[in-house]
Amino acid sequence: MAEKKTTKKAAAPKAEEPKKATVKKAAAPKKAAEKKAFVVNAENAGFKAGDVYQALAAAEKALTVKEIAKAAKISEEETLLGLGWLFKEGKLATADEKITLA
Repeated sequence: MAEKKTTKKAAAPKAEEPKKATVKKAAAPKKAAEKKAFVVNAENAGFKAGDVYQALAAAEKALTVKEIAKAAKISEEETLLGLGWLFKEGKLATADEKITLA
């Protein structure tokens, strides 16, 4: 038996689609960590003083401003606001650049 040759018909050439221009998007500029603005008033200062007092009481030792801010989970500016309140009330003492309860 003779083998039959199968021939493939050449596919009709497809019309070339116009190439789409690739546009590279510029990377979005990274935003600096947004700082929360806090309101300075008597009520807020009192709450921050409470946060600072609780952090110092829990630590039971003298802490720096950064350590207090970290322990109280508030910013350094808010920590300073609370410290001012507590210093005015005479509840704090300083020793070697650290702050402790009086």
